[in-house]
Amino acid sequence: MTTTTSHRADPGATTTLRLGTRRSALAVAQSRLTAAEIEATSLLTDRPMRVELVEITTAGDVSPDSLASLGGAGVFVSALREALLAGRVDLAVHSLKDLPTGPAPGLELAAVPEREDPRDALVARDGLRVAELPPGALVGTGSPRRACQLQAARPDLKIVDIRGNVDTRLAMVAEGRLDAVVLALSGLRRLGRGSVATELLGPEIMLPAPGQGALAVECRESDAGVLAALTPLDHGPTRAAVFAERSLLAALEAGCSAPLGALAEFGDAPGGPVLGLRGVAGSVDGTVVLRREVVAAAGEDPVPLGRRLAADLLGSGAADLVAPVAQAPVIPLASDIPAADVSAPGPAPDSVVETCPPVVPDRPRTSQAGEGEQ
Repeated sequence: MTTTTSHRADPGATTTLRLGTRRSALAVAQSRLTAAEIEATSLLTDRPMRVELVEITTAGDVSPDSLASLGGAGVFVSALREALLAGRVDLAVHSLKDLPTGPAPGLELAAVPEREDPRDALVARDGLRVAELPPGALVGTGSPRRACQLQAARPDLKIVDIRGNVDTRLAMVAEGRLDAVVLALSGLRRLGRGSVATELLGPEIMLPAPGQGALAVECRESDAGVLAALTPLDHGPTRAAVFAERSLLAALEAGCSAPLGALAEFGDAPGGPVLGLRGVAGSVDGTVVLRREVVAAAGEDPVPLGRRLAADLLGSGAADLVAPVAQAPVIPLASDIPAADVSAPGPAPDSVVETCPPVVPDRPRTSQAGEGEQ
């Protein structure tokens, strides 16, 4: 049975909301930002709010196994959703790109706050940019999408499959084990680490994951008090943009194991404001890359825009590129592996899964839900 917490209070009395969050540093940072915004906006009403964080461990945070073996889609969000439905927390904050595209009965996507910069960031030794990396440079990423677009831009680069949290990945460059890593700029900024980026990768080089840079705030659909408290956080342009991107993802039935990127942005045109959606699908080695773009009037429903782009990509042969395949073994890049053997397996003290399983060339993979936070 679902337990619904009552949030009725006398005017002026402070109401406490319990916010469920994953325990990773980035998840906690994102949740704190959201909590602060809820508290700040509530001060403008007669119902001031206090938000306390409730840390919840998800299967993706503690298991060394691949996400496919853990159930794939929603591995980072299912425990939070279960806590919501059970009434243990009143709301939950997710990285939106981790959120499965299907409905969650009993829950409401109450707010999509204004998006942080959705671009990916290169963090390279000696302040290098992608074009300046030496031939054969080792670049770490656990994302097939990033691997595909990096290889398309620089076929000579050697992509190294890595996993681990932000600090673990940055240490791989600082210690000289890799020449560079690619991370989401939004995650770096929310951790106060944005200055480590040596290049921000524009969409002409790399399209982000659908929903990258955005957060999703969920609550029970029956909890009118929490819904009302979260409504001021919702940013209409961000919601429209990410819904277009997620519509593409859903129509292609793709996940993080598919080299698929998308970015929707508002702009001006002779006929008035428009919402443009760019998408890319390709092979992990970057030898096949399909880039397409569609545009609609800014006020139109964004969901058909994503479906239209999906049809365009499918008509160009994207089905074979994003088709689910079997999962390859995960190979972590552990801190105690000698630099000369960067591909050797071994346990890392903080190798919790915070991203989609790495790409292993010429090995089968399984479709997932999102790339995680990195």
